[in-house]
Amino acid sequence: MRIEESDVLVVGAGPSGLTTTALLARDGISMIAVNRYPGTAHTPRAHITNQRAMEVFRDLGIEEKVLARALPADQMGNNVWATSVAGRELARSHAWGTGPDRAGDYAKSSPCSMTNIGQHDLEPILRDRALELGADLRFNTELVAISQDADRVEAEVVDHTTGEHYLIRAAYAVGADGGRSVVASQLGFPFEGETGLGSAVNVWIEADLTEHRAHRPGALFFTIQPGRDFWLGAGTFVTVRPWTEFVLIVVYDPATEQIDLSHDALIERAHKVIGDDSVEVTIKDVSEWQLNHVVALEYRKGRAFVIGDAAHRHPPANGLGSNTSVQDGYNLAWKLSLVVRGLADDSLLDSYHDERQPVGRQVVDRALASVGLAGSIPPVFGVGAGQSDEEGHAALDTFFSDSDEGRERRAALDQAIAANDHHFNANGVELGQRYMSAAAVTDGQQQPAYDRDAELFYHQTTWPGAYLPHQWLAREGRRVSTLDLAGGGVFTLLTGIGGEAWAKAAVAVSAELGIEIRTAVVGRGQEIDDPYGSWRTASEIEENGALLVRPDRYIGWRAPTLTPDPTASLRAALGSIVNR
Repeated sequence: MRIEESDVLVVGAGPSGLTTTALLARDGISMIAVNRYPGTAHTPRAHITNQRAMEVFRDLGIEEKVLARALPADQMGNNVWATSVAGRELARSHAWGTGPDRAGDYAKSSPCSMTNIGQHDLEPILRDRALELGADLRFNTELVAISQDADRVEAEVVDHTTGEHYLIRAAYAVGADGGRSVVASQLGFPFEGETGLGSAVNVWIEADLTEHRAHRPGALFFTIQPGRDFWLGAGTFVTVRPWTEFVLIVVYDPATEQIDLSHDALIERAHKVIGDDSVEVTIKDVSEWQLNHVVALEYRKGRAFVIGDAAHRHPPANGLGSNTSVQDGYNLAWKLSLVVRGLADDSLLDSYHDERQPVGRQVVDRALASVGLAGSIPPVFGVGAGQSDEEGHAALDTFFSDSDEGRERRAALDQAIAANDHHFNANGVELGQRYMSAAAVTDGQQQPAYDRDAELFYHQTTWPGAYLPHQWLAREGRRVSTLDLAGGGVFTLLTGIGGEAWAKAAVAVSAELGIEIRTAVVGRGQEIDDPYGSWRTASEIEENGALLVRPDRYIGWRAPTLTPDPTASLRAALGSIVNR
């Protein structure tokens, strides 16, 4: 059997696998990525793309391409609940940071905006970028078996185009192969949680709903009809193309209901939730899935890692799935890059589990809790399982009535929608992860406390283990984010006026360790100007102090002020991160 050698094998080419592949290719790492399918995703599936994922795409140079294919943030924000798309509107709420009370928080958090892009549109952009960067990306190539020993991983794959079986031997393997991960199952990754909490059907349709949607644009539209109160009501519309292409999601309890998946039955169901039988509906695809609440207890086993859905499986609430998956890859890729190039000790890779497994646990818990919040809304209107249409519409009349019950229900709705901010405006969950690991070197300061709800609000800090705060700066008079100074697969040292000795230290330590360190002096009147004076405060250090920013834009170490021997200080900090 033919044998191929590589430093890294990536299994799977979804958002996590393609992100990891592109980043490794950018660093010139010898790698092979395999995917069992003939191409990228052929259905929209995941769609909400948050600011942190967009920042990763910005680092990869594809932000503008993603935006060009996406529903922009200003078209995402109206969550509507109605008896049907053409029917009686029941409520609206602002989502994804578009409301007047949250727009400023989101704008301050990132140079990037949220967006809504179907997975079938996103993955080709990531694939093309990976190929541009030189990735060895093989579709129609399925992992059959995988094993490992102390020295390597060995994978048997089959090329479905030719039928050939061959072996790939690699120093490390990344399991990005989804919820039925072969890597996770064959290498014994342990999981905890529950599966089968509900069943769902995605019906991808074309239907011109411009008349009913253009004046209240949004990524999501919820229909509430008599007799269906299971989590999301009668059906949820996800916008794919405004306002003519959607995914209709129907969630149901298989213990009490079965969905007729025949073409005629699905057309009838679509017409019912649209509320207008004259609208022409074309079904493009139908897929079934389950609601799960599962996370890997270990993200690393020996020379193998799990990322994305191979590591965490949860409902789509909060739009955290592909976003978390992309960030898994962003965390792992730079560490693999340094280790396979001999610039860091293998123990650096332990920090992937230490940093991302708590995030995975947070995300699966948050998503399940948000499903419960979404499910709290239909009963407020008096809609319940087993109702007749007459009973359901009478309950809705009561909701809007001048009666004690009507007033109580309307007050309950206000409370339910406010609680759903943790579902639809959870900026802290989206951006606020702080890491605790050996790859974030403490400066002895306590982690700063949260002064507002940590899930709703993002709290910027330069505490080691936190993400580099975004602030607007100027270079040659043009606006640039602090985030644009970092990334690119290298470490960055940020300092200010009086900190020029840090720049010299960076040159010396970079030469000594062979690890590239980019340097930027930021301050009023400097090449990187702080014209608003905002970075001076946000940096949380003196002007002559320093921040060492990792390739994933997380703070690896900071010096509050200039030390007596900056070269020794920087050498010790970077040496500690890479364990050299």
